[in-house]
Amino acid sequence: MALERDKHSAQRALLTLQETQLLELYRRMVLIRQFEEKTAEMYARGKITGFCHLYAGEEAVAVGAIYALYDKDYVLSTYREHGHCLAKGADPKVVMAELFGKITGISKGRGGSMHLFDPDLRFMGGYAIVGGGLPIATGLGLSVQYNEGPEVVCCFFGDGALPQGAFHESLNMASLWKLPVVFVCENNFYGMGTMVQNAICQEELYRFAEPYKMPGVRVDGMDVLEVYGATMEAVARAREGDGPSLIEAVTYRFRGHSMSDPAEYRSKREERIWQERDPIKNLRRRMLGERHVAEARLGDIEAAVAREIEEAVKFADESPEPSVDELGTGIYAGS
Repeated sequence: MALERDKHSAQRALLTLQETQLLELYRRMVLIRQFEEKTAEMYARGKITGFCHLYAGEEAVAVGAIYALYDKDYVLSTYREHGHCLAKGADPKVVMAELFGKITGISKGRGGSMHLFDPDLRFMGGYAIVGGGLPIATGLGLSVQYNEGPEVVCCFFGDGALPQGAFHESLNMASLWKLPVVFVCENNFYGMGTMVQNAICQEELYRFAEPYKMPGVRVDGMDVLEVYGATMEAVARAREGDGPSLIEAVTYRFRGHSMSDPAEYRSKREERIWQERDPIKNLRRRMLGERHVAEARLGDIEAAVAREIEEAVKFADESPEPSVDELGTGIYAGS
């Protein structure tokens, strides 16, 4: 029933969103995809080092969920966070500069791929520890409630976080205190290389909402409109003071766990099936067919994004390295 309801919700979103809004959804997904493809290229050229986890294939989740939020709402992410940060409105130049380790980066080159942070955007960080953002999101929700604020906290995490105690403690506390938190589980079927069914006894992950007495729903994470519709409902509930929700977005990463993972645990047939469900091609097809958007407009968006990504790489490449003096800033030590 939940899946059927959200299919209807997606169809309503397609019909009710203005053309400019649909084009913006498309632009954001194309931006993330092109950013990730360029990141892979720069990694291969040695411009980016360290751990790097790409988001290609999962764009509909970040874009659909964050488009349902207001600017003042909070977002927390995982170590696969480039997409969430860009969807929240970060400048691709400062994100790319962070990956290059430059002082102009969003975290001054200190965090790299797994530690993007921008309090002005209310993007409250990616976290390298699995499930690490969940308790922080719950604490932010408590802060909002205590201050009687209107904000909602949206927390993304992967399926690998569900066996963590932090997941259960956070959902329990958020439900007990009716905190304004939307928990979004990105189920891409693999925690690194381990399949969900080999790690979690309940494969329908949205059912973990039941013991914590909150609404839970599974949506097609390859459909940006379905994600948007479900998040709109959860956000409205949170803003009304009715507490948290759990959204399971079923999606697929087009690459391995990280840049060093060849993903040999997956079959080529499986990868091909999911690539045929590409969320960007999906929205493109629906806009051309059901909303009669001119193909040239979509082409213009893709070209403009390509120029933006090239500018981001140029900015990152030409930015200075952090100075030695920077090593002593932002360090906290007690006696």
